[in-house]
Amino acid sequence: MVSRLRAAARAVRSGPAVVRRRLSAGELGALPVVLVLAVVWITFQSLNENFLSPRNLSNLSVDIVGTGMIAVGIVFVLLLGELDLSVGSISGLAAAVFAVLNVNNGVPEWLALIVAVLAGTTAGTVQGYSIARTRVPAFVITLAGLLTWNGLMLSVLGDSGTVNLDENGLVAKLTSYYFTDDAVAYGLAAVAAGAFFLVADRDRRRRRAIGMPHRSLHAVVRRTAALAVIAFGVAYLLNRFQGLPLALLVFLVVVAGLDVVLRRTRYGRQVYALGGSLEAARRASLGVTWVQTAVLAASGTMAAVGGLFLASRITSVSQSSGSGVLLINAIAAAVIGGTSLFGGRGSTWSAVLGMLVIQSIASGMAITDTPPAVQFVITGGVLFAAVVIDSLSRPARAARRGG
Repeated sequence: MVSRLRAAARAVRSGPAVVRRRLSAGELGALPVVLVLAVVWITFQSLNENFLSPRNLSNLSVDIVGTGMIAVGIVFVLLLGELDLSVGSISGLAAAVFAVLNVNNGVPEWLALIVAVLAGTTAGTVQGYSIARTRVPAFVITLAGLLTWNGLMLSVLGDSGTVNLDENGLVAKLTSYYFTDDAVAYGLAAVAAGAFFLVADRDRRRRRAIGMPHRSLHAVVRRTAALAVIAFGVAYLLNRFQGLPLALLVFLVVVAGLDVVLRRTRYGRQVYALGGSLEAARRASLGVTWVQTAVLAASGTMAAVGGLFLASRITSVSQSSGSGVLLINAIAAAVIGGTSLFGGRGSTWSAVLGMLVIQSIASGMAITDTPPAVQFVITGGVLFAAVVIDSLSRPARAARRGG
């Protein structure tokens, strides 16, 4: 009994040391963005008690999906150390293709949706192949794409300029449908916690079997318990309003699936390798052209999906679709969430955390009647801080890797 107490005391004392060691090594993880999100929520809740109400949080969970999908695609590009400036225009083009095919030409929604997504994939593939073959910086190619796809969107929409979607249609229901049965939200929370434990424990056992550093079973259980508390808490709040939104469910499934692609597949490892050193990847005979093309194709695909969710939210497509601050918010979400601008570090969950920060600020500003100009200033300040932290921690990460 005494030995257990001593071990527990040593663990408590070593906690701050572990945090300091990770900070000095530049491995900040999600800590900064979680702290920022906590500050944002506490601040706006103190200004208006309705900020953390089930209704507002439910609306927030749907509002993050459209731009969040686009931000997930941006994460792929940022992992290469590149930037895709065309995602806003691609999202508008995809929405326009869907609207014109379905509403103006009577094409079934499911078919129009597939064609719209493939339009985004095609646009991204063209850009990715051009970047890989010409070795022109991605921001130059995608800047040209921004203009090209925006012009094509205007051409697709034609003189009408605005197309209203069927409010009872498939796309409209993407953001308006809710699972009202409480069991759905709680079941998803249980599945998420169980899947996390199984994956984490499997990794722990594999690393232990080959003699690599690994977490203890107790650590895995603690992390699983923390995730379960958060998941069931979110499920409880959502069930107090209208239930689990379909948009949020789709978003989380896509994010989790693409996270598996990045972390568990050969393709994902190649993406991180290219982001670490493109020249080293070329010398190692990795499929640089294929990977770069696939990454931009993924970005274009996610931009198209995000554009459809944004159109679903307002049930219309217009000449302003994909414009405004959409591109800036998508890039900012990925960076604020922890994806490095220098490549080689980040995950799809970065987009979720970053969008939560950005949309929480926007929601808080709206609910407290704060001028939009202040929102831009605050979001810009958070983005600046994220970039500075990323830049300052980069030498420490490089030193830790030995170069």
